Amino acid sequence: MWSALPILYQLKEVIMQYPAWKYLVIVVVLIIAGLYAAPNLYPDEPAVQITSAAAGTQLSESVLTESQSLLKEAGINYHDGNFEGNTALVRLDNTEEQLKAREVLRQNLGENYVVALNLAQTTPEWLRSIGAKPMKLGLDLRGGVRFVLEVDMAKALEQRLESASRDMRRDLRAERIAVKGVRTEAQGVVLHFADSDTRNRAQNILQGSMGNTFSIQSTIDNQGPALNLTYNESTIDEINSYAVNQNLTTLRNRIAELGVTEALVQSQGASRIVVELPGVQDTAEAKRVLGRTANLEFRMVAEGSENYTGGIPPAGTEAFPFETLDGPPVLLERQAIVTGDKVTNAQTGVDESGMPEVSITLDSAGGKLMQNATRTAVGKQMAVLFIENKQRLTYEEDATTGKTTEVRTPYAEIKVINRANIQAVLGSSFRITGLDSSAEAAELALLLRSGALAAPMYFVEERTIGPSLGQENIDKGLFSTQVGYLLVFAFMIIFYRLFGIIANIALAINVIIIISIMSILGSSLTLPGIAGIVLTIGMAVDANVLIFERIREELANGVRPKSAITAGFDRAFSSIFDANITTLLVAFILFAIGTGPIKGFAVTLAIGIISSLFTAILVTRALVQIAYGKRKSIKRLSIG
Repeated sequence: MWSALPILYQLKEVIMQYPAWKYLVIVVVLIIAGLYAAPNLYPDEPAVQITSAAAGTQLSESVLTESQSLLKEAGINYHDGNFEGNTALVRLDNTEEQLKAREVLRQNLGENYVVALNLAQTTPEWLRSIGAKPMKLGLDLRGGVRFVLEVDMAKALEQRLESASRDMRRDLRAERIAVKGVRTEAQGVVLHFADSDTRNRAQNILQGSMGNTFSIQSTIDNQGPALNLTYNESTIDEINSYAVNQNLTTLRNRIAELGVTEALVQSQGASRIVVELPGVQDTAEAKRVLGRTANLEFRMVAEGSENYTGGIPPAGTEAFPFETLDGPPVLLERQAIVTGDKVTNAQTGVDESGMPEVSITLDSAGGKLMQNATRTAVGKQMAVLFIENKQRLTYEEDATTGKTTEVRTPYAEIKVINRANIQAVLGSSFRITGLDSSAEAAELALLLRSGALAAPMYFVEERTIGPSLGQENIDKGLFSTQVGYLLVFAFMIIFYRLFGIIANIALAINVIIIISIMSILGSSLTLPGIAGIVLTIGMAVDANVLIFERIREELANGVRPKSAITAGFDRAFSSIFDANITTLLVAFILFAIGTGPIKGFAVTLAIGIISSLFTAILVTRALVQIAYGKRKSIKRLSIG
């Protein structure tokens, strides 16, 4: 114990010669960086995730027990299973076993469960408790599927025109103006009237209500007096932008059903959407979920619905099941008040009694329709009808070959997901109450907000990247980083000796800091990102080379070693700072205008530049101070 005191006193003397706060900053950064980089030593492992197909439906641990039994019977090895919240997770040895397990469970558990591929964390609980998690891996490293979808802009425009034509007829009908005929064209609507006076009256009315959206011209064609309403350019741009953005929102929510939490969904150009699903290898399942269409309708509950038990519905009504598909049917009026495309926003909350509710916001046209329909319906019930086009999976075995094939049969699932009393005349904003749980409210808000695609989409490109290729990319990326580091390590030791060793230690700390920052920010690591790390290694060493060469120059000019060290760090700072700032600006520009891989490169480059400035200026200086600061007189520096 006593023998250690001289060393402690010497260390204290060294610290006193270099500002203590800088040592403190370095120690704090190293501790934080080490903690948040540590989860990368525990890679995720393949797993299958079992959840309920309907929100609010609670699962029991018996689902996990049944799943494990099915896997055991199929001869599929699994090494762990756990039940957290409302999700069962079974861990497997490799991706091949993962794909087999998903197929077995999907065939045997039935349609009431969603079985999805996932990656299970192996990070220790104490690290997860402080928010530490491994870096996300991009599609090129983990493997998965990549889709490019084309939004049908012509169909989006057609749907909006159909809605607009209904609004026109409603407005004119309210003013007792008869429309002789309606015809929709590529970018507009043509209305025909019995005479010119009626047409002129209609033009004045529509100019006030739709003049900002349409260019309105009065004409006479072979069918008589007419109004030609054509969308202006700004409206067409707004429709196209809305179609892409709404479909983006819908896709992001639907991807949750696949169990992929690190998917990339972004627009590409004016009408395309790129979807990347790391870890997903079943393109058919992904296309089924992403491409399915759904719609919502608000309808009035028909009188006598409480007494309806089945059979042929009365005239003007339709019968639909309520929520669970096997509950008592609900009679609804055949005419819809508004459809889901009129909903601009839906958020969950709680009412005055603490019960869950959903706040709905409609666009102006939807608000008018809702107001007109509920003005005379206070005290009556309104229902939300959900219509979804789905595919039923069945498995047939070929009697000759014995091979099992998957058969997909399309069908429409139509059900009432909510019914509630109208307490006052409704407009563009209203609330839906009477919900059983917050999960049901969250699902209803989701369906209202993005239950339907704003326009159809078509798959124009699909690509599958196997997990083996992803692992090969990881191995090659790590190998290139290791080779780069070892070459730099050898170069620095040969040319700068002890100072080279110090630079290599700072370089290792630099890499740890980069990994920890990317893990904290949740940035995805891609192959270009690995290239950015390799480039950063070279740039970090370049900063040390500038400092060391400056120290050599000072020594050559006869400056004493300690003064040469101080002058080397101080006078090289401006050159290092200027060089790194200009590169950092380039990284910001690449991130701002780039897409996908370019953004990944820019992120790692920017993080690496900031980290290398810290290690070159503070960490290297502190290590040099520890190596030479305790000496009262230095005759020679080990700097080559």
